[in-house]
Amino acid sequence: MPRRLTRRSRLLPLPLTFSPFARSMARVASIQMVRSQAHKSKTRRGSPLDFKGNGDSNRSLEERTSQSESSEDEGFQGVVQADFVFFDPKPDDFHGVKILLQTYLDDKQWDLSGFVDLILAQTTVGTLVKIEDDDDNTPFSVVSALNLGRYKDHKCIMELKEFLFQVCLEKDLINGLRSILREQAHDVGLLVSQRVVNLPPQLLPPLYDALFDEVSWATEDEPTEELRNSFCFKFYLLVSKIYKLKNTNQKQNANLKKRPNSDNDEEIIYIKPEDEIFHKLSLWSFTFPMRTHQVETQEASSILKHYSLMGLVMLVEGEKISTFRQQLQSLIDES
Repeated sequence: MPRRLTRRSRLLPLPLTFSPFARSMARVASIQMVRSQAHKSKTRRGSPLDFKGNGDSNRSLEERTSQSESSEDEGFQGVVQADFVFFDPKPDDFHGVKILLQTYLDDKQWDLSGFVDLILAQTTVGTLVKIEDDDDNTPFSVVSALNLGRYKDHKCIMELKEFLFQVCLEKDLINGLRSILREQAHDVGLLVSQRVVNLPPQLLPPLYDALFDEVSWATEDEPTEELRNSFCFKFYLLVSKIYKLKNTNQKQNANLKKRPNSDNDEEIIYIKPEDEIFHKLSLWSFTFPMRTHQVETQEASSILKHYSLMGLVMLVEGEKISTFRQQLQSLIDES
């Protein structure tokens, strides 16, 4: 019998990333983004999502911040506790999910509403994370996997493919991308994962376990052979964001020495910790410059002045997912 995941967890004092520098950046980003999400979506509560696993989906968040009470930008000082619950997607979540995905394709004007509708209509594979008994019923995370072949005739998917062709400047990858988006589209799951920055990292393993378990169950439980086959993903395509160190070699005077990197200057800062695992496991990947901004606070601007916000597109083979799940769990256990 399906059982709800029930482990309780605590958000670390700093959001989980891969270095002190990256953690400081994430902490700056989280204050502004959580406030934005909490005030923009008012939807009705969904039904809890059942899982074939141990425990239930309740999660505990203890978020500690130390900000000045006189500054709205710095938030409040104190402790906030909340129980997170996993839910099935449903139409009432439209506005909250749309907010989470509003910069999914940078600043492109596209059929985002249609994209959100696809995610919410696919109830057998997909999860929303919300706070239990929250009056606003705001989703703090959405994760799903959409078959690119099954939805190829939808406007949003056609525009998404067009966008990826436009931003892929790697000549040696364009043929592979074309094959994945066209000839092999029925074997490809678009893995959509978006959330607020400081969602408790301990939620990540059960959240991804739920997704990939649901994909597996769908290959057996969907009512038609066509639907069952649509979840037999050989590949997962991911569109995400990273911060990348700017090219310091491009200077007006070619004789100037390259600025030495400080100890805290990493080539890539992964906004979502799981993206580093996906990136290492990917069959291929490419980046592209973005025009939208992840954070706008003064402190964040100072930290990230040597970095550019980049889009990251990755292709991961389905057979690598078990390795991803193991490495993600290990990462969280060690944090």
